[in-house]
Amino acid sequence: MAKKYTENTKLSEVMSSPETSKIIKKYRLPCLNCAMAAFEAEILTLGMISKTYGIDIDNLLKELNEVS
Repeated sequence: MAKKYTENTKLSEVMSSPETSKIIKKYRLPCLNCAMAAFEAEILTLGMISKTYGIDIDNLLKELNEVS
């Protein structure tokens, strides 16, 4: 069964797959490679980053779930 991404999915889960990583990078989140990124990715959810960076959560989840 395919993985279902939700707004409660941790960023680290999404970043662990090359296909879904590409989608996240497309949204140009700042600091994906900074020193705190690995720590923050374990805490931040897709819902949190969507609110913080003004990302349309519905479109993001649709894209992620289409490739999972």
